[in-house]
Amino acid sequence: MVALVNTVAYLGLEARAVEVQCQVAPGLPRFNIVGLADKAVSESRERVQSALAAMGLALPPKRITINLSPADLPKDGSHYDLPIALALLAAMGVTDAEQLGDWIAVGELALDGRIVASPGVLLAALHASEAEAGLICPAIQGSEAKWASGVPVLAAPNLVSLLNHLKGTQHLPDPERGEVELAAPAADLRQVKGQETAKRALEIAAAGGHNLLMVGPPGAGKSLLASCLPGILPELTPPEALEVSMVASVAGTLEGGRISRTRPFRAPHHSASMAALTGGGLKVRPGEVSLAHLGVLFLDELPEFQRAVLDSLRQPLETGSVDVARANAHVTFPARVQLVAAMNPCRCGHLGDAALACSRAPRCAADYQSKVSGPMLDRIDLHVEVDPVSAADMALPPPAEGSAEVAARVAAARRVQTARATDTGARSNAELNGEALERWAKPDEAGQKLLLQAAEAMRLSARGYTRMLRVARTIADLAGANGVGRIHIAEALSYRRQAPRA
Repeated sequence: MVALVNTVAYLGLEARAVEVQCQVAPGLPRFNIVGLADKAVSESRERVQSALAAMGLALPPKRITINLSPADLPKDGSHYDLPIALALLAAMGVTDAEQLGDWIAVGELALDGRIVASPGVLLAALHASEAEAGLICPAIQGSEAKWASGVPVLAAPNLVSLLNHLKGTQHLPDPERGEVELAAPAADLRQVKGQETAKRALEIAAAGGHNLLMVGPPGAGKSLLASCLPGILPELTPPEALEVSMVASVAGTLEGGRISRTRPFRAPHHSASMAALTGGGLKVRPGEVSLAHLGVLFLDELPEFQRAVLDSLRQPLETGSVDVARANAHVTFPARVQLVAAMNPCRCGHLGDAALACSRAPRCAADYQSKVSGPMLDRIDLHVEVDPVSAADMALPPPAEGSAEVAARVAAARRVQTARATDTGARSNAELNGEALERWAKPDEAGQKLLLQAAEAMRLSARGYTRMLRVARTIADLAGANGVGRIHIAEALSYRRQAPRA
């Protein structure tokens, strides 16, 4: 007899159907798992055997074969424990195999029979919704699975309670959908003294989803400005929140089934590897650029990152996705992020202060800034210099305008862009392209003339030209203007200045 149980394999944000086939046949006692299983799946033998022993069940002295079909699809992760155990119990006659036909099972087993959490339950639930099936998952992740509408969910704390429910001797309660997480308090712009140009650039970046680079000496407030950004960004829409939560589910960071409407803010250390930033590893997992999807990726001390690591971000910043290619798998993760970076003008950080600058200035500035490649800088829309703040400035009272006022203007500009999304498909001005860019961001005659002159003088690339149009469109949206004029182009060009290079 062959017992069948359905489960899934995760490839990026895609859940693919996997059939767990179990055969108990006469022969020498043996327990084999086949079907391109990795180490974690192979170790399921020990966990399943121990979990059944905790229930008082012993494996029959026969040849047990578990096949994970399709056999050419790589299988990794501990979520195969539960479907393997259910298929084995069905083959042993402990439970009804036909009863399991309408369910998809995921979950890791503890040695005492408990069903513990495993990454990707939300993806499995969405797959179950498409397949018009139910989902069997760990009790602790039932609230996460309920975010997939219309899916029957069996959230079991252990194998015994699950089997009793299937037999009708016990009833497992229907889990409640997880809560919407409240936004964590962010730094307020009232804490920033001075830096009006930088605050204006931050507002433009937030309103259009543009990339931003801040260059200034240590202690000028670059990190503080970046920490204020979450407080002025609009909330995620429900579809966007689900999209972000799918990435968190695969990464195993979606705790308690709570979904947040706050845009992600990730700030990896400059020692991060390429796999940590873009994704990958032995078991392909999303990196920081995917965990920041539809949010902010903040890179402090930008030149201190390895150059190869920084350049690996070039494709995600352009396409909004990251492709992780391995010998046995090709996985794509979403990576539509807003890059905010900060750096010192030179290694000592005091290039503009003759009293504090090192003896190698200005040569040290050219050497330090050259660690960031030109193509990488070309993908950053706004370049702003953050000047040092004096003690006299710090003694001034807080500015009258804080994050709440700026956030209101940003929200109004985003509403205009959302209205355009029905025609363009772009959620923000940073995503405008092709015909949509020509339609909505084409400047008037005076603005076009200024842009062409500046493009020639500044030697703007085609990418730089396009990004200037997007920034100008955002500035016009903040001003409530229908079209892009010369004044909007002029302000956009003022943020295109780059630090001097050797």
